[in-house]
Parts: sequence; C-alpha cells; structure tokens
Amino acid sequence: MIRRPVYAIFVWTLCAALGATAQQPPSNTQKAVDERMAEEHQGDEPVPTPAAEADSAGAVETEEVTYGGTKGFLARPAGAQGGLPGMIVIHEWWGLNDNIRAMARRLAGEGYVALAVDLYGGKVASAPEEARELTGAVRDDPEAAEANLREAHAFLKQHGATKIGTIGWCFGGGWSLKTGLILAGQVDATVVYYGRLVTDPEELKAVQAPVLGIFGSEDQGIPVETVREFEKAMKELGKDVRVHVYEGADHAFANPSGTRYNAEAAEDAWAKTLAFLAETLKG
Repeated sequence: MIRRPVYAIFVWTLCAALGATAQQPPSNTQKAVDERMAEEHQGDEPVPTPAAEADSAGAVETEEVTYGGTKGFLARPAGAQGGLPGMIVIHEWWGLNDNIRAMARRLAGEGYVALAVDLYGGKVASAPEEARELTGAVRDDPEAAEANLREAHAFLKQHGATKIGTIGWCFGGGWSLKTGLILAGQVDATVVYYGRLVTDPEELKAVQAPVLGIFGSEDQGIPVETVREFEKAMKELGKDVRVHVYEGADHAFANPSGTRYNAEAAEDAWAKTLAFLAETLKG
C-alpha cells in the first residue's frame, strides 16, 4: 500500500476544499446582493446621465400625487383622458430623485401613464452610504414595500390604465421582478435592469407576464451566471423571458443617474425596452 505523507494529504484536502468553494455560485440572498450593489457603487454619485436629460418624444403633463398614503410622481401624455397603458416606475438605490422623474416623463412621452413610486418614504440619497442605509431599511421591512407597490397598481387602475407594466433599475430592477410575483396575473409586462433575480423555479412559477432583463457582462452585483440561471429556470417553466447581456457594460450602465453610464449599451437597451413595452402593453 502506498501511504501519502500527512502533510501531502492535508495540502490536497485544502486545495480540493478551496476549489469546491470557488465553484459555488454567489449568494443570492437580498442582503448579499445589497452588499455587492454597495461595492459596485463605491465612489459613485447621483449625477444626471444623458438618459435623464433626454427630451420626451411627445408633450407630457406631470404632477405630484398621493397613492395609498405615499407621495409619488405621475407623468402622462398631455391631454390624456384615460384608456392608456400604465407603468410603475421603481427608482434605483438613490431614491425617487429628479432623474427618475425624468425617466417617467420619457415613458409618458411614449404614450404611457407613468407613476414613479417612492419606496424610501420621501428620503433621497446623495452618497452611497446613505443609499445603503435606505436599501437596508426596505430589506428589513419588505411588507411595507410590497404594500406600496400594490397601492401604486391600484392607483393606475383607478385612473383608467388598460394594462400595467413595471420597470426598475438596480434596486428598483429587483423590485420590478418582485412586483410581477406579488401581483401575478395583474401585471402585463416586467422590465428588470440589473436588479436582484429570483432563481428558484418554485417561486418563478408565479410569473405570468413577459419579462425583459437587461444586464452588463462586467456586473459583479448581479453576476452573469446568476442571470443565466434565472433565464434557464424561466425557459424551463415555459415563461416568456428575453435576456440581453451587454458585453463590456458594468452594473448601472443604463441608470438615469450615476457615473457608470455606457451610452451605446444604454441606448440600445432603451430601444429594446420601448419595443418590448409596445408589444406587451399596446399590442
């Protein structure tokens, strides 16, 4: 019998253990994703990007509104009298700032009644540390955020929305998908820009609306392997899912505010978003 030295066995065992650890997928818990998001946003700040500064395609009307006790921002085509599709617009981790309001106006210019919700209770972050605290507060009380989004949906229905879609970036991207789960059968389209993904097939069975996912290949907050796991689970369930991963693009590459804006990828993603919404909400 050949006997390995004890030291050699120890080294072999340690290497095997390290190798197994390296192959484990990144944790997809809300806390783990929030921590990776915070790392991705280190040194970032909520400055307007070209997406937030672009003019609306058509004339729009805006107003501050209250839905279910929460203040939000409503944008709609000028002169609209109802009978239009609605959009629940969910802010990134900075909060409901002027840049998110600008995105609601852009959607209104495309023919949607867009309600930009506020999951932070009126607070807006100007630094990553503040944003991290605000996302943590939502993570600790998800029921309040879910109730908020249910009220937003009810508000749009009460104002005559024919169909309703959701869209969100970063923190809001994860909540866009979550809205499609908690309002299954009541949401007609879901757009996720690099937000936390659900990969458990049992949970994803609840998804009924088509889902458009936009991601960057360099995003360490929402790794590509997690994106592919989500895509695979959705397709195996027979769900309508369309995923686009932009090579060379980082996390938050299309955010309406932030310093990681990638114009080429963001413009293409927006074109795909508008085509997807036109098909699912106007078709």
